[in-house]
Amino acid sequence: MYQQIKDMPLQQQAEMITRDLVGVKSVNGTPGEVDIAGRLEAIIRSFPFFEKHPDLVWTQRLKGDGLGRKNVFAFLESKVPTDRTVIYHGHMDTVGTHDFGAIESFALDPDYLETFFKDYDKDADVKMDAESGDWLFGRGALDMKSGDAVHLSNLLYYSEHRDELKGNLLVMFNPVEENDHEGAMEAVDELIRLRRERHLTYLLAINGDFVSPLYRGDPHRYVYTGSAGKLLGCFYIRGRETHVGETLAGIDPTWIASKINIALNNNMDVAEKIPGEVILPPSCLYQRDSKSFYNVQTAGAAHLYFNYFLYERSPKDALRHLERAAENACQDLEVFLKKQYTKFSGNCGLKADPPDWSTTVMTYGTFAEEARAMGVDVEEVTEKTIQEHPSEEFRRISYKIIEALEAAAEDYRPKVIVFFAPPYCPHNYLRTEIDEERRCDDLLDRILAKAGEETGEPFAKKRFFPYLADSSYLSMNETAEETKEILENFPGWGRTYSIPIDRIRQLNIPVLDMGVYGKKAHTWMERVYKPYSFGVLPGMIREMTEGVLSEKSEA
Repeated sequence: MYQQIKDMPLQQQAEMITRDLVGVKSVNGTPGEVDIAGRLEAIIRSFPFFEKHPDLVWTQRLKGDGLGRKNVFAFLESKVPTDRTVIYHGHMDTVGTHDFGAIESFALDPDYLETFFKDYDKDADVKMDAESGDWLFGRGALDMKSGDAVHLSNLLYYSEHRDELKGNLLVMFNPVEENDHEGAMEAVDELIRLRRERHLTYLLAINGDFVSPLYRGDPHRYVYTGSAGKLLGCFYIRGRETHVGETLAGIDPTWIASKINIALNNNMDVAEKIPGEVILPPSCLYQRDSKSFYNVQTAGAAHLYFNYFLYERSPKDALRHLERAAENACQDLEVFLKKQYTKFSGNCGLKADPPDWSTTVMTYGTFAEEARAMGVDVEEVTEKTIQEHPSEEFRRISYKIIEALEAAAEDYRPKVIVFFAPPYCPHNYLRTEIDEERRCDDLLDRILAKAGEETGEPFAKKRFFPYLADSSYLSMNETAEETKEILENFPGWGRTYSIPIDRIRQLNIPVLDMGVYGKKAHTWMERVYKPYSFGVLPGMIREMTEGVLSEKSEA
């Protein structure tokens, strides 16, 4: 690669590398994630500095990963020995290509897609962008191979201008970002090892993940000083089955699930209230009953879970919020069925007492404690369930653990169990009360102001990167007491899934997202805006890097 780009201006280098990376299909959960790691490593090794120092490029294979996926690292040492270090990081996987439909075979061909969209009359915006020649199309072009290319271009620049770098630069690329973030989580151990063995101080981590307009006509280029957190808020709803000929005698879990869904799904009234920030409501990712075939029996159970963003809200507050939604739904069901039963009994002349429609709401932690009190070995049942379902995905195994505990305790009363399931992304942001973080924030303000004056780009700074990112695993603002609330209500924690909470706290690296700019990530119209992403952004990242490395800590 180096021979192809060595005489190009940086802007062209970044575009050329982006095109090269887009050409490697690296869909999450496929062998392509191995292929893209190999390509990234090969590109770095082609740079003259790393040809001379091959030991400063290496990979870290993910433990127990059947595909053999790996993290890729490169370390550029300062000419003058120092502990001061900045990290560049990005992810290498993409979502799938099925959304391209009839032109899926061209999903990795930017030139074909540009020509295609020039004649695409069903969307005026994408047609105009294609005709301009300023946009690069293709799966992963925006999310986030262009961001990786910017990091590689800057790595090449600094490897050839080491006098401008007053510290060390560590670059890492991680797989498995598009679902469970295992690459970034495993990289935590490697970052701690490097810090210990090389006596490093990590001053800042810069993610190049994409930014996009937040509304139609939005002109801003956003920079984010932290990462939104995420929990998967889950509901196990046990109803009371009945024959449809006695439908009002039962408790329909799908009714409760629907009520919870209406209360939470895309409802801004339940979102956090932080003026000026991009705050998103919960969104439903799964809603099903437990029936696997048709009969005339109502459903016995229903499963429901939500993407639940964390900004400033604590995990404890989030759990209580989910509980309230379930409590309200169950109360509404009781009121509704009493009213319907009154109409029903009046119509057919029944004088019997109405059924009991009360439904208990509890957290998983409470449910597990109640099971223990009834003599159930929760840990043994959990382990057995996991062993019996070795290939079950994280979310499904959580429900199976609850079902197994329910059976062991013979507890089939109507109830809603509220719990968390993978993935869990901690939230973080630059804090003014921490000197090092405040200095990063102030430096960023100066760089954005300068870049705005010089380029005419309209910048806006926000705290929380809204799209979920690997940066969540480099620092966390949740306290130990707050994370305890998560662990107690997370079936299978430490067996099926966990995150290195204590080690993330050990790292505690301030994070920024200074991302490439584009539109329609995760769609077939995905595209990156070249003039800003390859022309303006790389220089801003270098200014931030040099500023952080040059600033002396206050006594």
